[in-house]
Amino acid sequence: MNTLPMIAPTIPLRRLETHVPFLNLKAQLKSIRAEIQEAVNQVLDSAHYVGGERVERFEAEFAAYVGARFAVAVGSGTAALELVLRASGIEFGDEVIVPANTFFATAEAVTNIGATPVFADVDPFTLHLAAESAESKITPRTRAIIPVHLHGRAMDMAEIEELATVRRLLVIEDACQAHGAQLNGVRVGGSGRPACFSFYPGKNLGAYGDAGAVTCDDPALARALRLLRDHGSPVKYEHAIVGTNSRLDAIQAAVLSVKLRKLEDWNLQRAQHAERYLRSLHASGLRLPAPAPAGAHNFHLFVIATPLREGLRAFLAERGIETGIHYPTPLHLTQAYRGPGRSAEGSLPVAERMAREMLSLPMFAELTETELAHVVIAVREFVAEHAPLAGEPSRAAA
Repeated sequence: MNTLPMIAPTIPLRRLETHVPFLNLKAQLKSIRAEIQEAVNQVLDSAHYVGGERVERFEAEFAAYVGARFAVAVGSGTAALELVLRASGIEFGDEVIVPANTFFATAEAVTNIGATPVFADVDPFTLHLAAESAESKITPRTRAIIPVHLHGRAMDMAEIEELATVRRLLVIEDACQAHGAQLNGVRVGGSGRPACFSFYPGKNLGAYGDAGAVTCDDPALARALRLLRDHGSPVKYEHAIVGTNSRLDAIQAAVLSVKLRKLEDWNLQRAQHAERYLRSLHASGLRLPAPAPAGAHNFHLFVIATPLREGLRAFLAERGIETGIHYPTPLHLTQAYRGPGRSAEGSLPVAERMAREMLSLPMFAELTETELAHVVIAVREFVAEHAPLAGEPSRAAA
């Protein structure tokens, strides 16, 4: 029998005043405030605010953590993707295959450097880029593939690697949600390929503003990225190439160094919360995250799916439970990418279905027992009123 200790309400659920935020960065700050203030004060006392020793220290720490030779810190995760594409020689007229179910920046970065994103469908279980769909999109102009470690789950890259090798394509990993996730003993970012990270505040490893990084093992690529992020300048007022301004602030680097020391514990707490959700909702009829090897999912997001998504979301909101939708529109159907010659509605059925059905439940390391119980009770109540929710196995989506 499926039991959930310590969650039986003593008053009707609708009268509970518990509010469960989708993400609680204030709770995280409370636990590390003294360390953050000390690190920031050190930067302020140094009066060195852009680049410098603090940034170099974080780069070395993050490279060591993921198992890469190099980490190049930049201004955002979007910048990381754009600069890797530029440094790799992707240019106007080239095509880059991206999954349709991902954040807009994955495709936007391709467009911003003058190339064309080509959208492929995703696997119905993991929601990662489907190799078969990607292969069907290859043309003579295809130069690269950007698989995404979506929701924080490390993607099994074997099929994409084989496809890229046979078709001579570059693989750039979008790891913007996958800090600390690992598969087969290799952390995301430690494959040797370029991997792009975002440190947006809501990430598992988040700054207090925009920040990003690229990890890789190629010294030539690392040098090119360092030039591109700083106006193409190897030495002040010397400009070898035309670059941009995408340097990392020293204060953000200091914050990230503090938080990197906490990441493993935070990810473990997220995994424990995810297991509570999975154990408590396994018979619900909801589509739950597909099983993953230990450590392969950092649960940046805990995403369920149901055809009754909007009803469930409203039901939870009435009970003070915040949720998210990641993402409400597949990229090929966004206004920015509609038009002649583009993928039509119905062409990428898995991504389109998931966009209609996915719902992200509250997930952050500091979730309390009370908050978890409130979410589970509310979801169960909705399920009881609307069963059956779906005629599919409950662990059939990521």
